[in-house]
Formats: sequence, C-alpha cells, structure tokens
Amino acid sequence: MKLTEACYPCLQRLIYQAVDMATDDENDRKKAAEEALATLEQHFSYDRVSIVVATKLHNAIKELTSNPDPYKEMKRQEITLARELYYEMKSHYSYGFPDLVRLAALGNTLDFFRPLDSIKADMRQKISFVIDDTADFEVKIKNAQKILYLADNAGEMFFDLPLYKWMKQFSSLIYVVKASPVQNDITMEDIYSADLDTGFENIITTGTATPGIDFSLASSEFKDEFESADLIFAKGMGYYESLSELPDQGRVFHCLVAKCQPVADSIGVPLNSYVAMLR
Repeated sequence: MKLTEACYPCLQRLIYQAVDMATDDENDRKKAAEEALATLEQHFSYDRVSIVVATKLHNAIKELTSNPDPYKEMKRQEITLARELYYEMKSHYSYGFPDLVRLAALGNTLDFFRPLDSIKADMRQKISFVIDDTADFEVKIKNAQKILYLADNAGEMFFDLPLYKWMKQFSSLIYVVKASPVQNDITMEDIYSADLDTGFENIITTGTATPGIDFSLASSEFKDEFESADLIFAKGMGYYESLSELPDQGRVFHCLVAKCQPVADSIGVPLNSYVAMLR
C-alpha cells in the first residue's frame, strides 16, 4: 500500500509524538523534530510505502536524541494494561479457531495514538469481523507444514498466545518479532520480560527495527523463512501496508483493526473495522 495525501499529517503527528517521548530536553526536541520533518519532506512520495518513510523518521529521532527506544515507557504501560485485559476477556472466547482469531484481533485494538482509557473501553467489547475469511484459513492451516506468525504491538503477545498454541498443533509455527525497538512493536526482550518465552517455543526476528517489514532491510533468515512458509499470519496495519504490495497468492492472512482511513479505504471497509482477510 502506497502513501496517500492523508498519510502526511499522520506522519507529522508521529514525529512530534516520538520526539516528546524520546527526550525531556526542549533544545533536543526542537532539533530532532526539525530533522525528522526535513526527512519527511525529502522522502514523502506517493510511490513509497508508509513504513519505509516512518522508519527513516524514527531513525533520525533516535539518533538525534540518543534514545534507542522512545516508546519504552509507553510499551511498559501497554503491556501492563494488555495483561490485565487479557485475563479479564479471555473467558468470553472459546478454544476454537474462529474465537481465538477474534481474541487475537482484540489485542490489535491497542494503539499508541490513542489514550489508554479509550483503548480499555473498546477492548471490553466483543468483536466481529467485517471481512471474515477465518473458515478458509483454518482449512489451509490443517494442510500447512510451516506458518509464520508476524506479531505486532507488544501488548498483543498475551492475546496471540492461545491462537499460537492452537495453530502449532498442525504445523511448524514461527513467531516473528522485531530485532530492536521501533514504536510499540514487540521485541524478544518484551517476550522475556513477560515470561512468555516458554509459550512461544519458536521465535525469530525480522532482523530490522521497522514497522511492518521492509524486505530491503530484513535479515536473510527472515526472508528465507518467509519465502519457504506455506502460510503467513500477519497482525496489524504495518504488515498490511507492507505485504499488500505483494501479489495476492492466498497465503497471507491479515488480522487487524483498520485504524486509519487510507488503510480502511485500501481494504474497502469502514474506519475501525476488524478484518480477518486472506489474500
């Protein structure tokens, strides 16, 4: 999915959010914001994918503020909230594939652009999918030998684990996280800190610190696993924005909330729709 006109102000907002969290020094904030805004102006183009530009912005901010993880405190709060809400909500979902996908999608309600109280209210609502290809994907899982599960935000790991355990009954299943911090995306460190490393038995990283995936920066290990996997379970908008650029082969299953208008328009659903789409 390429950038649209509506993406520019969103990326500007991302800059100011990341800068404010990266440092308390007003001079450093000003310098980092100016550099990131110049980077946005230089690289924004309607023939580029949003996550490629967002990565350049994050890298500029990290370098100028000497802070490799501006979202660290936000992630800590998100993980605490997600753990609490997972244990509150899990009894509302059965241990069957359709409900476990809904539970996993519920975790994708977490959004670093929104207040935590608003997220908490939304996550207490049972969800339904506007596009629902779970039945088709369940059939494919039972005939697959290897599946990649591309994880999104840090707090989602609690909501992912029951589905991960169900899916690994049928095939070799690899949980994929980010190599180092970017936004509030999950890293190996987050999994260990939450004591979930024994639950996700097979974990690799993308080799990058990018939202979604930029294949030009990804590790050889990840690219090899991606190419050889029978199926890809992809959480969140970042992976949709990245992988929607690939041909439709019927092996990528997108599980997400369409939180922004360009993504909703690209998929063809109303804003804030839950989507479980095979493409």
